Amino acid sequence: TENGITSLQMDIKVAGITPEIMKNALAQAKEGRMHILGEMSNALTEAGEFSVHAPRIETMQVPTDKIREVIGSGGKVIREIVEVSGAKVDINDDGQIKIASPDGESIKKAYDMIYAIVAEPEIGQIYTGKVVKVVDFGAFVNFFGKRDGLVHVSQIENRRLNHPSDVLKEGQEVKVKLLGFDDRGKVRLAMKMVDQETGEEIVEEKSNEEE
Repeated sequence: TENGITSLQMDIKVAGITPEIMKNALAQAKEGRMHILGEMSNALTEAGEFSVHAPRIETMQVPTDKIREVIGSGGKVIREIVEVSGAKVDINDDGQIKIASPDGESIKKAYDMIYAIVAEPEIGQIYTGKVVKVVDFGAFVNFFGKRDGLVHVSQIENRRLNHPSDVLKEGQEVKVKLLGFDDRGKVRLAMKMVDQETGEEIVEEKSNEEE
């Protein structure tokens, strides 16, 4: 080390090399030894600094039953993720996904796209969505990745509507609350429980009238 020699081992057959001789030899070699240590230190420092072009890898774990959705039919979905994000994506059979790119933003983009596919919306949460179709009995809203749900006409506003198209149109941005799922697994959403300006849940005040 720079502070001195910590250990020394010497196996020789020839007699005559005394500890004093070794002490003098090591003292004379100190300058060369310090030069070598300095070069080694520089090499270690440089190795610890990543180039801006060095690949970075992010690992995420997804349920194995979601792998097919991430890949898509004929690899369509995963190709889109790679093309849009610019990152390389490798998927293992155990659900481990490795995302690699020199650009951190590319990794984040790919991560977010995959997360939107495999994540599940939470009942009771409020989401910002977009109306994709208006029908007689309500409106279908895309609210979570590629997930759509139905806002029944009775859940649009607190007043009676002649038709959902009275207040909604395709492409309109709306705030919805996830009520749950019906017996067939279809998503049930509500608009009337959410302030469409602030996105805050509307809490009904209960009157406690006592006689």
